[in-house]
Amino acid sequence: MKKLLSIAAISALLTTGAMASEKKGLNVVLTAADAQTQLMAMVLSTMTLKQKKMVNVTLCSEAGNLAVKGAPSPKLKPKDVSPKMLLQGLIKKGANVQVCPLFLPNAGLDNSVLLEGITVAKPPKVAAQLLNDDFATLSY
Repeated sequence: MKKLLSIAAISALLTTGAMASEKKGLNVVLTAADAQTQLMAMVLSTMTLKQKKMVNVTLCSEAGNLAVKGAPSPKLKPKDVSPKMLLQGLIKKGANVQVCPLFLPNAGLDNSVLLEGITVAKPPKVAAQLLNDDFATLSY
């Protein structure tokens, strides 16, 4: 009986530890202009949402163009999808997508060019997201 209780206690500790270390989601900071890099960021974000986790995407520099209506985004093999197509799918599935506050003014643009569902990031909020240990962070 003692042995059975010990096994149960160890099992409970392992289960609790595994749950405590589980991440709530993913922060993605994307600056890369390269379409393959952008697409990989979108693929991993999509896979994260499919696992019922939260996704926060911040687009800066050249990657900010993904947020602009009408800006080109090439379709890539093997699925013939573009980074922008997957980004729009992320938004529809509940991802939080924003552009860096420096992007629009330095590109000579304003909020009216942003795709539906994309906002301008607030640095204190982004910093808090990046410092949140419940989220993994990828930067491209």
